[in-house]
Amino acid sequence: MKNIAVIGSGTMGNGICHVFAQKGYNVAMIDINQDALDRAIKTIGKNLDRMVKKEKITEDNKNATLAKITPFTTIEEGVKNADLVVEAATENLDLKLKIFKQLDKICDEKTILATNTSSISITKIAGVTNRPEKVIGMHFMNPVPVMKLIEIISGYKTSPEVLEAILEVSKALGKIPVPVNDYAGFVANRILMPMINEAIITLHEGVAGVEEIDSVMKLGMAHPMGPLQLADFIGLDVCLWIMNVLYTELGKDKYAPDPLLVNMVNAGNLGVKSGEGFYSWTHGTRDLIVSDSFKK
Repeated sequence: MKNIAVIGSGTMGNGICHVFAQKGYNVAMIDINQDALDRAIKTIGKNLDRMVKKEKITEDNKNATLAKITPFTTIEEGVKNADLVVEAATENLDLKLKIFKQLDKICDEKTILATNTSSISITKIAGVTNRPEKVIGMHFMNPVPVMKLIEIISGYKTSPEVLEAILEVSKALGKIPVPVNDYAGFVANRILMPMINEAIITLHEGVAGVEEIDSVMKLGMAHPMGPLQLADFIGLDVCLWIMNVLYTELGKDKYAPDPLLVNMVNAGNLGVKSGEGFYSWTHGTRDLIVSDSFKK
């Protein structure tokens, strides 16, 4: 594989573009919004600057990486020569199905179609194409340039050859691919999201406050950040979406999202992306200030 197309230039999309380009792949970054593409290129540049400053790469490496990324505002142009397409659009089933129907029509028959979905069935996505054997899940972790894990999820009809090819390209990125089976939430979010939801229940029931809950998990369980802080980073809307997928697909009450999470999303308190979640966030600072909503 030499030519990679990535659909979506948000946090995950630009991170995926970054890692492929840094390893020498030709990367087409696709987004219908030119401003979003411009912001993504700037973000990648800043992340590379940090690597230069830490002497992990040289200035020449940085420039070579950026030169490997070409932005496109149409899927048709962006995927024209792609050996692999990685869809990293919003975690919305209808949108993903629409994109994969389109990709199936316009991509070369040899092109592998991957999705970065964190919870949606690969088999369901593959089912809208005429190449289900060439559809697979590549669930990268955030932040993509830093995190080593990629969950690799085969759909019901994904071929062994495609699985092997994606395992190999993942290793070429310097990542550690872990194959898992196609069930709601896969492994990462089937375990992580109920834990985050339980932390929200613990807060909602008044067992402890935001900082206390996060401190227990950091100091007692050696987590690098607490579950409520992590939820803010992920986005409370994303957490709610995934919990709803788990609840709908698995049908067990333990996957029901806590009402506090639902209310916060409805109120627009989505975490870092909105500036307010369990913590208050201001641009450019790492200081954590418990949101006014949770101060006693």
